[in-house]
Amino acid sequence: MKIDGHTQLIALIAHPAGHSQSPAMYNFAFDHENMNARFLALDVEPENLAQAIAAVRAFKMPGVSVSMPFKQRVIPLLDHLDDAAKMIGAVNTVVNHDGVLTGYTTDGIGFINALKDAHVALTGQTMTLAGVGGAGTPIAIQSALSGLKTLNVFNLNDASVANAKRVVKVINEQTPCHASFTPLEDRGLFQRAIADSDIYTDATGLGMGKLVDQTLVDDPTWFHRDMTVFDTVYAPAETKLMRVAKQAQVAHVLNGQGMLLHQGVAAFKLWTGHDMPVEAVRHEIFKED
Repeated sequence: MKIDGHTQLIALIAHPAGHSQSPAMYNFAFDHENMNARFLALDVEPENLAQAIAAVRAFKMPGVSVSMPFKQRVIPLLDHLDDAAKMIGAVNTVVNHDGVLTGYTTDGIGFINALKDAHVALTGQTMTLAGVGGAGTPIAIQSALSGLKTLNVFNLNDASVANAKRVVKVINEQTPCHASFTPLEDRGLFQRAIADSDIYTDATGLGMGKLVDQTLVDDPTWFHRDMTVFDTVYAPAETKLMRVAKQAQVAHVLNGQGMLLHQGVAAFKLWTGHDMPVEAVRHEIFKED
């Protein structure tokens, strides 16, 4: 697509941002649909987040995608949040309505639909979730809203622990799911929870960037065959956690590409009003038939 004076700019705001597959996904979709728009990945230093959000208004951008470490930090800089974003307390999509910025979250739906693609059901199941930050929070709440029976939440006893406990409280008060919180430092309870789970989801960010060689679970005996292991990391396509799960011959070992695709489908609709060509994107960008 030729860039001209009418080309609209949409971007990812993250730190780091260089690993992102979002530009390839969205730009392919724009070209496929003959839309005059481009998507860039912008590596924004944390101290410059406010200026980056101000630029969305100044440049009259349709919106931006927001990733780590800004999914919660961006909220005070926005004018409105949709109901799901309020409940979750995190934003991954910002839409510019004539200078008024509204935050949405599409990560939870992306996670649910990625599981559906793998024919993995949540209804009546037990899931252990490690990490309740910008990605883990919508995963937890959307899973609870989608029929999950039991959710074992594990999080480091650090600055993020207050949010983890808040998420558990919200789930127990507002959904039928039973959620519990345990400090991730308790390795014994963590191991037992995984053993009793149908799904283990890692939303910590371990396995990517400078943490590429790290995983919370490096012993394949922690897993059992009749389960799903979901790593929200999508670059690299196979993380150390996934390799450990494959050694255990786990039934479903998934990375974050499906979640990226389906959260992107929802964001694309919010920014453009058009449907993303899902199957074309799946085939061209993620090389899936």
